[in-house]
Amino acid sequence: AADGAGAEKTAAEGAGAEKTEGGDAKVQPSAAEMRQELETSPAPAGGYTELSEGQRSAVSGFFFPDAAELDMDKSMPLEDHLAELRDGVIRAVVALVVCVGLCLTFYKELTTFLEMPVQTLGVKLIQLAPGEFFFVSVKAAVAVGFLLAFPYALFEAALYFTPALTKSERTTVGPVVLSSAALFYAGVAFAFTALTPAALGFFVSYSQDLIESQFSIDQYFEFILSMGFATGLAFQVPVLQVTLGLLNVIRSDQLLSAWRYIVVGSAVVGAILTPSTDPVTQLLLSGALCGLYFAGAGALVVMGR
Repeated sequence: AADGAGAEKTAAEGAGAEKTEGGDAKVQPSAAEMRQELETSPAPAGGYTELSEGQRSAVSGFFFPDAAELDMDKSMPLEDHLAELRDGVIRAVVALVVCVGLCLTFYKELTTFLEMPVQTLGVKLIQLAPGEFFFVSVKAAVAVGFLLAFPYALFEAALYFTPALTKSERTTVGPVVLSSAALFYAGVAFAFTALTPAALGFFVSYSQDLIESQFSIDQYFEFILSMGFATGLAFQVPVLQVTLGLLNVIRSDQLLSAWRYIVVGSAVVGAILTPSTDPVTQLLLSGALCGLYFAGAGALVVMGR
């Protein structure tokens, strides 16, 4: 009985231990010891040892987090994870359907609003095929519905992935989600109020002495909606910068030292993202991207990163 009790005690104390070839118990190193070993272990040139101290700490902390940083109460079986994911997707789809339904209900007001950038130019929007406006109104309602449901979809994604993060990482989820949604809407507003009127004005003025401008309602809506989505995605640059800075992957001095490449890269990205080929729109978007990049770098400077 005593031997059995001793065996149980040994098994309980050595739950994380493993046997060596000689039969001696080898205690599994703690997360802190494994992090220290990873940060001090030799590696080939260009490998782990070539990273900065903050980057090395971020990598080792990701693979071997402290037990206090993990919330073990949030652990659950795979079936529960899938059920939680399914419920989140269903809620996001319901929100999308509601937003699309509202846009379809007020399709006249939505159409009038989307026509604002072209109204001041004296250009007529025409329907080139039977039922074209019907399909265009449905497509516009779906696109604007996606815009309206985007923040809630982000919220559901954050709600699902947050339990898998450490406690220190969770403090950044709320600000990242809010700033991402705000910057996306800012990008859409910038495209609607600045980029689209500038592009349309360029096209109309270029041909006004030769031909009369009449735009297809389908092509016009596709133009402004694609411009809005592309600009909204491009405005996520500061969020990406701050997130990587908080994870110690990049530093503000690294971002500022690469400003020459950023100016050239912004011009290239502006040319790719803008659906038009006019230089005015490309310059506006490139300038906005440069400003956002330096704003993100400045935010890291203020945060001491």
